[in-house]
Amino acid sequence: MIIDTHTHLFVEQFDADREQVIRRALDEDVEKFILPNIDDESIGRLQATVEEYPGRMFPLMGLHPTSVDSRWKERLAVVERALSENKYYGIGEIGIDLYWDKTYAKEQEEVFRTQLRWAKESDLPVSIHIRESFEPVLRIVRQEQDGRLRGVFHCFTGTYEQALEAIDLNMWLGIGGVVTFKNGKIDRFLEKIPVERIVVETDAPWLTPAPFRGKRNEPAYLKYIVAKLAEIYGTTPGEIACITTHNAMDVFPVE
Repeated sequence: MIIDTHTHLFVEQFDADREQVIRRALDEDVEKFILPNIDDESIGRLQATVEEYPGRMFPLMGLHPTSVDSRWKERLAVVERALSENKYYGIGEIGIDLYWDKTYAKEQEEVFRTQLRWAKESDLPVSIHIRESFEPVLRIVRQEQDGRLRGVFHCFTGTYEQALEAIDLNMWLGIGGVVTFKNGKIDRFLEKIPVERIVVETDAPWLTPAPFRGKRNEPAYLKYIVAKLAEIYGTTPGEIACITTHNAMDVFPVE
């Protein structure tokens, strides 16, 4: 079994063929899917997908940093209410994004810190978005880490030194399609990172691995990520699948 620890199967890009996408994933031994929420407007879609595929889909609840805008307090309140009304397996997708827009950078930090505290209060793991924002994210996680925080640095594309810092803060590295890119760079040092601190993810429908870059991503493509990791670590895809599934279950309570 393989667990896709970060996929957005509930978004509209899958409305036409969601069932077929899931069937292709199952055919490739991808049997469980962790679904991070996006914002207040995506909660209904997320819940509907989870209810349609019981035992397969495991939702997280959070407010994505790119959804932090002038209505951030209102959006955050909706997310907090949802968290109290349904079962979730983590807080996510949360973090800071300084790639698209820095207008609400300060508000992003406040929202991120608030959601980290929810995770500690609820004893839930976090899924952290770190696009162009590793240093401020690391600073806040370091400040908030009191032994209760655990989770994944989603789509990790940082340096070896940053990887070690993340692990030191009780985080795992979410490895996705970037590891297959010729210019992805993380393949140059990953063999130095304990494979026990890695989980695999697609971020579908985005971040499609080679050889399908430019097309819609889907969980079945995890096999290309697993194969690349097997090459890096000098082992078999089966061994990588086994280890990363065990890791995923260490982070997210999906058994």
